[in-house]
Amino acid sequence: MTPIPFNRAAVTGLEVDYVTRAITAGPIHGDGPFTRDCHQWLERLTGSHKALLTTSCTHALEMTALLLDLQPGDEVIVPPFTFVSTVNAIVLRGARPVFVDIRPDTLNLDERLIEAALTPRTRAILVVHYAGVACEMDAIMAIAKAHGLAVVEDNAHGLFGTYRKKPLGTFGTFATLSFHDTKNLSCGEGGALMINDPAHVERAEIIREKGTNRTRFFRGQVDKYTWCDIGSSYLPSDILAAYLLAQLESHDRIQRRRHALWNRYAEALAPWAADAGVRLPTVPDHCGHPAHIFYLLMPSLEARTALLAHLRERLILAVFHYLPLHLSDMGRRLGGHDGQCPVTESVSDRLVRLPLFFQLSDDDQGRVIDEVMAAPIRGRDRG
Repeated sequence: MTPIPFNRAAVTGLEVDYVTRAITAGPIHGDGPFTRDCHQWLERLTGSHKALLTTSCTHALEMTALLLDLQPGDEVIVPPFTFVSTVNAIVLRGARPVFVDIRPDTLNLDERLIEAALTPRTRAILVVHYAGVACEMDAIMAIAKAHGLAVVEDNAHGLFGTYRKKPLGTFGTFATLSFHDTKNLSCGEGGALMINDPAHVERAEIIREKGTNRTRFFRGQVDKYTWCDIGSSYLPSDILAAYLLAQLESHDRIQRRRHALWNRYAEALAPWAADAGVRLPTVPDHCGHPAHIFYLLMPSLEARTALLAHLRERLILAVFHYLPLHLSDMGRRLGGHDGQCPVTESVSDRLVRLPLFFQLSDDDQGRVIDEVMAAPIRGRDRG
């Protein structure tokens, strides 16, 4: 029996050719020709004003905190059901993440709880589009406008997702993307900062280039470059951009396959899920998802443990996801406590992600489906 991994990064066929071209043509530092092509692709795909490739989504998030001039004592609304990079970007500036619980349906920041968490120190709302399914952006943008707050979209899961037919990542002042190995499109490690307000472009370029105006120098807009602002080195090598460009050019093929796999899971598992008390992903009618994650919300921690063990015995790797950030060691140091975000705490104990990747064969997916339905799950819970 052949093992079935949880993930395998997509390979479309042009990656090695493009990387070879980047190496032989040179130079291979950041902002070379392949990087510029990626920027143009991302701007066309999303409609954002400006795309800037970064070394990771983590670094793109850190750039948003710098661009917002977050200071010690400032507060930012965030969900606790997210990767640690979302909050680290805030904490690194001395600001404080204020955890607001998630919705029980989409597992996104619950917009109905935001206003009660606002204080005079609140500077921004940082939303995470979990599994690429949109947060309720109409309500969130209205709250932000009423209180003079910035909105940042952590769109690590959501490239190709939409909210009321508008691409995710185009609502906030800034959005961030991930091209990590686990994402629909990947270059191993990488990300992008998407800028929707043109007023921030020049400073973003400076921050990304170690606090210098070297980007303007390379464009011939100044005859020498100098230190202008705080910043760091957030540029990926053009070799990584070459790999990513091959993926961007094949995005239709990648997305078609991922949606076919996602839809097959949804259709095949629906009767079993209803009988077993398992919830499948919720995608509201006004949201378009990118088939990034297919998860099962098990009836209890015991049921999840039994399912994962059953699949592991049959050489199928399924995994859980985020642990509640407010209950982490760092989260507790910031005031987090048990019962603070009950939906997050319940979901974190019960969620299982199934294998979903471009090269997953129909036969292997069929094996996953059969073994999920054969698992001896027990322990229903009223949450």
